[in-house]
Amino acid sequence: MPNTQDQQPTGAEMTAAEMQASPQGKAPATAGAIVISIDAMGGDLGPEATVGGVAKAARAHPDLHFLLHGARDQLEPLIAQHDLRGRVDLRHAERIVTMEDKPAQVMRSGKDTSMWSAIESVRDREADVAVSCGNTGALMAVSMIRLRKIPGVNRPAIASFWPSRGPAGWNVMLDMGADVKADAEDLLTYALMGSSYARNALGLDRPRVGLLNVGTEEHKGRAELKEAYELIEQAQEAGAFDFIGFVEGNDLPADRADVIVTDGFTGNVALKTGEGTAKFISALMREALTSSLLSKLGALLAMGALKKLQAKVDPRRANGGVFLGLNGTVVKSHGAADATGFAAAIEMAARLAKSGFGAKLAARVASALPSGQDVATGADPAPEKSESST
Repeated sequence: MPNTQDQQPTGAEMTAAEMQASPQGKAPATAGAIVISIDAMGGDLGPEATVGGVAKAARAHPDLHFLLHGARDQLEPLIAQHDLRGRVDLRHAERIVTMEDKPAQVMRSGKDTSMWSAIESVRDREADVAVSCGNTGALMAVSMIRLRKIPGVNRPAIASFWPSRGPAGWNVMLDMGADVKADAEDLLTYALMGSSYARNALGLDRPRVGLLNVGTEEHKGRAELKEAYELIEQAQEAGAFDFIGFVEGNDLPADRADVIVTDGFTGNVALKTGEGTAKFISALMREALTSSLLSKLGALLAMGALKKLQAKVDPRRANGGVFLGLNGTVVKSHGAADATGFAAAIEMAARLAKSGFGAKLAARVASALPSGQDVATGADPAPEKSESST
């Protein structure tokens, strides 16, 4: 049976994350549009890359409207250059959160930054989702303090796509670095949030969930992993996923699991290792294919296949880690993203906003709590609607 709870918001969902679907706060001109709040100043390549990404996304999606947060004197010429007038509203912000800024420092004195302003627009329901390629720690800290965690979530997580041989071409992995710690209950929450994300972002009706470990045998791993194994196994029906047990590092790109659950320390190390390995292999291939006249000729003959391979492993296609577990959707773009990569993050944000993902995620977590109670209202969770009602 299709998993309707992640497809049709219920009354419980609206209680826990009503800002996701409410048009309150939006200007009349944007009340019917998907509004994306953009931290235009974050990232290594500056506003040229972020505004360029907005322009690409705007051309591809006429139904999107944008709130650009940042320095007016830098953004106005770029808006004019890309002919974005009428598609964007500019919100001036005096300062920028740098990659060196400490999260605590930003929380104390960051109210006049473009990052804070972008998150505030989601909090005030002016925008449906925020996108930033700024400092990850600061972005998570500001998002948590302004948006707050949804009921039932102790530690929010960052979920990212991992290229795979699975049916969708990608696996979802979390946590990718929001918090280096995770106990058994946190890992259970990650499984619930990750499976909901896989349903909405990848179209998988009943995702396969695996728990990352040093081996697939049940007796291996730390105590919290063994406890999490039991909790996740027991939550399969409430979470509408299939738990396949422990998985190993070589299963990340394989067709074994659709959602891979781990703590933020391990997930971030895996992510950076994967990115570095992909760059290393690309460099080796480039050297090999240009080392001689014969190899150059072979590369020319194989150009079509090589372009397909390049597109498959291009990290820009998977740009955009989603913060899960907050009363508002935030997408973290890679700090070094160019216009193409930033546009991909915007498209991910728009897809989640259109699906009402935040409300569905809140309901999924609430429905699978051990107590069986909706912690947002104290009432029993609203029943799932039947297949015929969707």
